[in-house]
Amino acid sequence: MSLSVCLLLDEASDRAVRRLWRSLEDAGIPTLLSHTHGRHVPHLTFASLLSYDKPALHAALVRLPPASETLVRFDALGMFRRSRCWLLPAVTSTLVARQETVAGAVSSTGAELHRHYRPGEWLPHLTLAPRLHLRDLPTVAQHVNDVLPLAATLSRAALVETRTGEVEELAHLV
Repeated sequence: MSLSVCLLLDEASDRAVRRLWRSLEDAGIPTLLSHTHGRHVPHLTFASLLSYDKPALHAALVRLPPASETLVRFDALGMFRRSRCWLLPAVTSTLVARQETVAGAVSSTGAELHRHYRPGEWLPHLTLAPRLHLRDLPTVAQHVNDVLPLAATLSRAALVETRTGEVEELAHLV
């Protein structure tokens, strides 16, 4: 993956997630704080692109009607098969519809959408630990339960270059 269309959290929620990352790191659990380039930001990914034409992508996203800020409530801990550990927000029909709209817009440009971000396949999540060992799950659960529930406002949209951590905020919320 190289480029993602993401929603970013409000300042207070961003700080809360970064404190959680730090708490987990202090407990010996590697998080996005130290993963790869170490420039990760707390986010919810709408589309992850394997190939794309950036000018066409920008044009498609600008054509989308601006969305409103959305309050989400993270209230669960989850894991993918390959040990990626994350927070799960309550999923609303509005959030799913927005993701499907973004996925459709980026796909219309000829971009290759990662299969987990295709409409009907998407599972919203906020990554905590990208390579969690099962033996560390109780420690993660303890730290996560200290901060849940976490209400967050998805207040900004951005293109995130996953290889470098470069964040380019979009002109409006998608």
